[in-house]
Amino acid sequence: MRLPDLRAVCALTVLTLGIAACAQFPSQDHGPAYPVNLSQIPNAVPRYEPRSPYGNPASYTVDGRTYHVLPDCAGYHARGIASWYGSKFHGGRTSDGETYDMYAMTAANKVLPLPCYVRVTDLENGRSVIVRVNDRGPFVKNRIIDLSYAAAARIGMLGAGTALVDVQAVTPGESPPPAAPGSNLPVESATPPVSAAAGAVHKPLIFVQVGAFANRDNAERVLQRLQTAHISPVFILTRSRNGLVLYKVRIGPIADVAHVDALTDQLSTLGFPDSQVIIP
Repeated sequence: MRLPDLRAVCALTVLTLGIAACAQFPSQDHGPAYPVNLSQIPNAVPRYEPRSPYGNPASYTVDGRTYHVLPDCAGYHARGIASWYGSKFHGGRTSDGETYDMYAMTAANKVLPLPCYVRVTDLENGRSVIVRVNDRGPFVKNRIIDLSYAAAARIGMLGAGTALVDVQAVTPGESPPPAAPGSNLPVESATPPVSAAAGAVHKPLIFVQVGAFANRDNAERVLQRLQTAHISPVFILTRSRNGLVLYKVRIGPIADVAHVDALTDQLSTLGFPDSQVIIP
């Protein structure tokens, strides 16, 4: 998604929030103009670091949405859609005041405290990488992490531009993930087929959750609205936790990220702007 007047938005962010990077607005980004072999760039090595004085407000608002920064990295675990950013922001300022290096193993996230280390695993090919989160973003709908060019190349998502990923905080002292198949290949060859013998990874299912309700009647009303708009398959998933029953209205499974993006745009026009991607 391309936000209007990008420079003005970024300047306002720098002045008012201290989360300086414009990397949170990736649009028509690209890699270097010449082939680069990134096979020698290692995973980020988690180490204890003080919380950055920049980019860590208790909360901040971008494009009308308010985000709350977590107090700690420990225990963070999420699944969703990853994107990447490269030459467009190379050499610019990250949210914690550092210089963005597209060849370093870094990433941007909306809510993790800066800096923070996470293990990112592509759920479709099984490749993983450890990155240092030092930036804010991406603020494109339904993206949970924005990887540097080098990190995106390592897990083989450059061509597609997005990937379905598992993101998990890594505590300093933990062992890095094993080398993923093909991680020693040059970038232009970084997406070899994954054979059954190598341990093929099953394609994950993707759902979009429109809402979660304590009252089933409310969930039924939303379900009917979606069916009237010819959105399918849609269903209600009942879940109970700590004595609380929730009725979750979900759509799916959905074929791919392109269909997810189109669906979430449609949901916004129907009055459901806060839909969430769910990857079980």
